[in-house]
Amino acid sequence: MIEHIVLLKFSSKTTEEQKQELIRKTLLLRNEIPGIMDIRQGNNFSDRSQGFEMGLTVRFEDRTSLENYGPHPSHQEVFSYLQEIGLEDSIIVDFEI
Repeated sequence: MIEHIVLLKFSSKTTEEQKQELIRKTLLLRNEIPGIMDIRQGNNFSDRSQGFEMGLTVRFEDRTSLENYGPHPSHQEVFSYLQEIGLEDSIIVDFEI
C-alpha cells in the first residue's frame, strides 16, 4: 500500500466556502479513481503548521494506482479548482506501508 500525504497553503483571499468545496470535491475521488482505498481531508488546527491550512491523505493499493491518480481527469479537475481558489504552496510525501 502507498500513503500519499499533501499539505496545502492558501491565499489570504481563499474563502472558507471554497475550502469546504475543495474537500467535498476531493472526497468524491474515491468513487471515481481506481486504486484509492481511503481518502481523508480536513482543515488543520495545529499551531505548528508553518502556515499550512489543510491536510489530505490518500491510501492507494499500490504504486501504479498512485501513478494513475495524478493524470486522471477527475484529479485534474480538483487540481484545477485548487489552483483557481488560490493554492500558494504544497508539500507532498509518498511512502510505502
